[in-house]
Amino acid sequence: QVQLVESGGGLVQAGGSLRLSCAASGRTFGIYAMGWFRQAPGKEREFVAAISWSGYSTLYQDSVKGRFTISRDNAKKMVYLQMNSLKPEDTAVYYCAVDFIRPLGVLESDYDYWGQGTQVTVSS
Repeated sequence: QVQLVESGGGLVQAGGSLRLSCAASGRTFGIYAMGWFRQAPGKEREFVAAISWSGYSTLYQDSVKGRFTISRDNAKKMVYLQMNSLKPEDTAVYYCAVDFIRPLGVLESDYDYWGQGTQVTVSS
């Protein structure tokens, strides 16, 4: 069993920045990719970003490319999402997830474990 806990969410004005963190614990040995998803009210959960075990390969949803940066620290079992130039449409609950099979998964079904999410609210 793997436990994931997100933190760093909050309320920020448009144009501001937030840094989300995800701490992994439990059965986290081996090689695994990490990803971030988000879900806005009334919408389906969508892919945001993913990062490979090495940290050299990353993938972003087009709407966040150039604004968000995903990174990881395997020694600390942490993954981060630096969110800059935030827009109201970024408002959502953000979830981190772990994928033990694929280098860079983009589907919900690609991921094996999920955190409970952290709320990000961007005001106009």
